[in-house]
Parts: sequence; C-alpha cells; structure tokens
Amino acid sequence: MTAVDPSRCPLCGQSNTCTLADPASATQPCWCFTAKVDPAALERVPAAQRQRACLCPRCAQNLPPEQAS
Repeated sequence: MTAVDPSRCPLCGQSNTCTLADPASATQPCWCFTAKVDPAALERVPAAQRQRACLCPRCAQNLPPEQAS
C-alpha cells in the first residue's frame, strides 16, 4: 500500500492547504471547516485514501484541476 501524504489532495496530488496537516498551523481552523464540499467529490476519493487526507479547495468544489501554464 502506498503511503498517503496528508498535505496532498488524494484526487489531484496538489497541496490541500490543510492547516491540520502542518504541525506549524495545526492549532488553527482549516479552510474546510466552513467550506461546502461537493458530495460527488468525496465519492471520487479512492477507498484506501478516505479519511487520511483532505481534498484541495478546487477538488472539494468538484472543479477540474488547474492547467499548468
């Protein structure tokens, strides 16, 4: 089983900007505490990665990943 990086979105692999995953900011509320997360996005998370890493803000809204320029 591949190790899950709690600071990376399990859908796109980008930083999930989770304050809880960073020991330096773990005492601060995370952006997701007040965000509306699309249930369809949660269903796309592979079973092995559920409850182990947060989605990034874009994936939480079920938006397509940003294109690299």
